[in-house]
Amino acid sequence: MNKLWEKSTQVNEAIERFTVGRDREMDLYLAKYDVLGSMAHITMLESIGLLTADELKLLRTELRNIYAVAERGDFVIEEGVEDVHSQVELMLTRRLGDVGKKIHSGRSRNDQVLLDLKLFTRAQLKEIAEETTQLFHVLMRQSERNKHILMPGYTHLQIAMPSSFGLWFGAYAESLTDDMLFLQAAFKMCNRNPLGSAAGYGSSFPLNRTMTTRLLGFDSLNYNVVYAQMGRGKMERNVAFALASIAGTLSKLAFDACLFNSQNFAFVKLPDECTTGSSIMPHKKNPDVFELIRGKCNKLQALPQQIMLIANNLPSGYFRDLQIIKEVFLPAFQELKDCLQMATYIMSEIKVNEHILDDSRYDFIFSVEEVNRLANEGMPFRDAYKQVGLDIEAGRFTPRKEVHHTHEGSIGNLCNDAIEALMADIVAGFNFAPMEAAEKALLAP
Repeated sequence: MNKLWEKSTQVNEAIERFTVGRDREMDLYLAKYDVLGSMAHITMLESIGLLTADELKLLRTELRNIYAVAERGDFVIEEGVEDVHSQVELMLTRRLGDVGKKIHSGRSRNDQVLLDLKLFTRAQLKEIAEETTQLFHVLMRQSERNKHILMPGYTHLQIAMPSSFGLWFGAYAESLTDDMLFLQAAFKMCNRNPLGSAAGYGSSFPLNRTMTTRLLGFDSLNYNVVYAQMGRGKMERNVAFALASIAGTLSKLAFDACLFNSQNFAFVKLPDECTTGSSIMPHKKNPDVFELIRGKCNKLQALPQQIMLIANNLPSGYFRDLQIIKEVFLPAFQELKDCLQMATYIMSEIKVNEHILDDSRYDFIFSVEEVNRLANEGMPFRDAYKQVGLDIEAGRFTPRKEVHHTHEGSIGNLCNDAIEALMADIVAGFNFAPMEAAEKALLAP
């Protein structure tokens, strides 16, 4: 089958296999977004006289049909067809004849794939934001529910000072607020329209790029057509850093959960249905889910570097290197969503040990409380520190296990309301409504 760009010379089959690579497989992620972009583009083409109203109606109807196929997961890029753009145009031409060949006016596959990637990515970022918010709320509920239950805090993996499950759950919730702020920035950088930049140098057709920006619900244009093309690779890298930030929080949470679930700690108990057994040791209940979350999220934290090294040192203009980014970038969203969903479920069901500090091995974590008590009674802090230290060395230290922390963010004043408000403000700042309304309008009969 001829390619969109092929003229009188056919490409060598081995060269074709090498250059196409996994592109046809990866383009299945983009199918319905390619259709949405085409619907906006042809609406604009009709407004500048490159399509008639009747042609636009025929094309819109058929594109809606193709979108439905993609939405069902039945879209296929046929053997010999190079990519999703070629497949959509082929399907239109089969049904509508020459009218189907008109949709590419004023457009290059370069700005077409840029647009598809942005439409796909912003939709995925919305889903990631929703899943992250779900985990956040679970962590906040657990923080409130367990705020009076004390646990040891550690530095250098040595028992250090009293902590609480309110602090532990809440710390990861607040970590997600920073991750979401990063995600919001990635969304806003992504949510700008590259369509109309063509191969990176614009078009002699009188394209109305502001119109396609509105039709697709973008916040604004990528104005400069050269920069629109330079944004490929950069957009993916920026988004990957945001995904990696969430993955970093999840990985640390997973490590804590594995550690605290072990018999030597026994701080928490994971739901039995979320653990796996051993083929030889009948007592085993392994935290495989959290181990896999940790491994997958550590892999996701390498994603920005992978993308950076593929796109590094490329000058302006398009290069085929950028195609390879899709192979690591497009599947990453589902992997992170899976991890978020698993973490959300298990953290909602996890049980905490309410009597950890009854064990005398943790008595010394109250040494700082005793130093502070003596200092409050008038003893100089360094003298109090020395006295308590000598008592510990001599075996005379008896802990007072009451903890009175009142400052902002401490055991007795978690500031969970403020953390909730911070997250709500960040979520509202995404403003997904124009994107959703635009896509709905494009698909309306």
